[in-house]
Amino acid sequence: MVQLIAELCQNHCGDRKLLGEMIAAAAENGADIVKSQIIFSEDLTHRREFDEGEVLSDGTRIAIKRPYAAEYERLKALDLTEDDHRFFIDECKRCNVLPMTTVFSRNRIPFAASLPWPKRIVKVASYDCASYQMLKELSENFDHLYISTGATFDEEVAKTAELMRACGKIFSLLHCVTSYPNTMEMCNLRRMQWLKQFTPSVGWSDHTLVKRDGLKASKAAIALGADVIERHFTILPEDQTKDGPVSITPTMLKELHDFATLDTATQTKEIRKEIPDWKTVLGTETRPLTPTELLNRDYYRGRFASKVEGKWVYNWETKSV
Repeated sequence: MVQLIAELCQNHCGDRKLLGEMIAAAAENGADIVKSQIIFSEDLTHRREFDEGEVLSDGTRIAIKRPYAAEYERLKALDLTEDDHRFFIDECKRCNVLPMTTVFSRNRIPFAASLPWPKRIVKVASYDCASYQMLKELSENFDHLYISTGATFDEEVAKTAELMRACGKIFSLLHCVTSYPNTMEMCNLRRMQWLKQFTPSVGWSDHTLVKRDGLKASKAAIALGADVIERHFTILPEDQTKDGPVSITPTMLKELHDFATLDTATQTKEIRKEIPDWKTVLGTETRPLTPTELLNRDYYRGRFASKVEGKWVYNWETKSV
């Protein structure tokens, strides 16, 4: 049976009451795991090249524009407290659903490790798939790592898998496309088969546009044998949060859960009916990263770091935090 992860991201708007309602809605509609994010705005790094972005004379963009001051203020309004994260775990336990989190900077790993997880599972964001120092530290504190592989080069994925085996850890690799949103043609779900050479547990973290594509890519991934599906999740109207357009609703989560209970033959029949050109989501097992993914990798890898004696230590650096 496929595991369904409801990724709350920051759709809780920094509101504990809304956070609790989201957990309950996800649990009631079939989530196996509800995921939070341990993000603190004070860990946002200021890199001046992104304040204005950078475009070459021929019009080629080489750095996205994401001004630090505006991004800091946006994130600050969404911060959860350390006590909110304890509340998150308690509510998940009360709702009988597994809690999990993504840690975005290494200095927060000791806090994450100190929390009373019923199972010591943790998610690694795509941009930290090749942050080997962070992966080592997470492996010292958690038993099963779910690692997204978007915006990561093939050789980096292979090295991450080698590291996980050396650490003696259970790990799942999730294919995703780090464009927000990505199209059906960009899904390349055959990538999951390539990932299976490293671990038997593979899946799909879906960032397709909900209004346009619904659950199609997620259903196709399940029919193709995904062990894990991760979807952003919301109980708010899509225009009320940044991640709203790629977030599914409780009704859609229930539909996805019900689809996952069907036998493979029935799933395949439904997919072919719902997506007449369903092979467009298959793509290839290996492919170059798109210009958009490379731009996003450049910005998001290093977006958060650990401040040590006034200097930033990035997640991939071997310096102590």
